[in-house]
Amino acid sequence: MSSPDRVLNAGVLGATGTVGQRFIVLLSQNPMFRIHALGASERSSGKAYRLATKWKMSDQMPVGVRDVLVNPCDPAHFAGCDVVFSGLDASVAGDIEKAFFEADFAVFSNAKNYRMQPDVPLCVPVVNTDHYAIIAAQRAARGLTRGFIVTNSNCSTSGLVVPLKALQDRFGALSRVVVTTMQAVSGAGYPGVASLDILDNIVPLISGEEPKMEEEVLKILGGVSSDATVCTPLSNLRVSATCNRVPVIDGHTECVSVEFAGAPPSIDEIKQCLREYTCEAQDLGCASAPEHIIYVAEEEDRPQPRLDRNAGAGMSVTVGRIRECPVFHVKFTLLVHNTVLGAAGASILNAEYAAKKGYL
Repeated sequence: MSSPDRVLNAGVLGATGTVGQRFIVLLSQNPMFRIHALGASERSSGKAYRLATKWKMSDQMPVGVRDVLVNPCDPAHFAGCDVVFSGLDASVAGDIEKAFFEADFAVFSNAKNYRMQPDVPLCVPVVNTDHYAIIAAQRAARGLTRGFIVTNSNCSTSGLVVPLKALQDRFGALSRVVVTTMQAVSGAGYPGVASLDILDNIVPLISGEEPKMEEEVLKILGGVSSDATVCTPLSNLRVSATCNRVPVIDGHTECVSVEFAGAPPSIDEIKQCLREYTCEAQDLGCASAPEHIIYVAEEEDRPQPRLDRNAGAGMSVTVGRIRECPVFHVKFTLLVHNTVLGAAGASILNAEYAAKKGYL
């Protein structure tokens, strides 16, 4: 167990991809972590990072990683790492991440492979860090001393569960949620969606996205079993998602309608609830925790991706157009930065929280 305030050596798997690049940008700016090792595919192995990657971030490549040699994604090459962040594609993440946590590394994954396993926390770190309570059982079941795996959610799920959690905590159970997403192209990685498919167009299908949202929300907003061995998803909430790809670079916009199980609060009460929502990561002083988890936009035409995606350095969710719904109780529009809170930023805040709580 490390001191909660010491600098931690971090490894990044999938370091040359767009999520890996976002990890590198955020870690290079974070006082809690030092980039110690980079891993990618065999074709990148042995090359300096600047030669192995096609840099796609708007931030400049950090000087400190430019000449770092890229390693194979093998635990033997990550000795000395206190934490390992995975930006791997799901097609390869399963076996590689398993090899790392079974080698007693603490793994924070952006991939989908282990999200729905009952003894793996699926954690949006401003929502459900109470699910870390099952890590002891996860370690025991696998015979591990230090290693474990925590996953963050699908990028569109991460924005949705934040206001839902605030509403659930303040006003009680929700019964039905309908969400329609307009998702940025960066969520598809690089090279991503072909230009002829997305320019001057909207693609009304993101393969596998809708069931992921519908399942993940129930696990994240649920609890932990009485013996702290597994997560217990909600059984009384129904979620329906429709997901679309739109010609925006960063920032997922979502139109949400919510029905409460009990008597609905007023619109003013909902706005106050969202503005006042806080989380444990803030109380612990985690570096990546935003000052305001939810920004309530009063302008009638907000949020907008270009104007609002960087709220809270990309770690906040902006909610606007909050109004009564003639079918359910309330409807609103939210915006989340899909590669920050929706991806690398969530994993990093998960690791900050784990360090503060003594899991590392």
